Amino acid sequence: MGESRIEKALARIDAAVARIDTARTDVLAAHAAKAEPASDAQANGSARVSELVNRHEKLREEVAETLRELDSLIEELEG
Repeated sequence: MGESRIEKALARIDAAVARIDTARTDVLAAHAAKAEPASDAQANGSARVSELVNRHEKLREEVAETLRELDSLIEELEG
């Protein structure tokens, strides 16, 4: 894989992580903006937000691990 392809792949990964971060921030801000008393729907919404946050963190960890693997492969190819 050429250096330019690697750079493009990393840029796409970075862009995806940025979109995930933005979506997470938007969801958390929308959830925090609600000042209504807790209801079943809001409790379900809170559970959904928690689930999304957990999934987001898991994806970030997976992306970080993939980037570490790519770095190792690049080092092997260059070495």
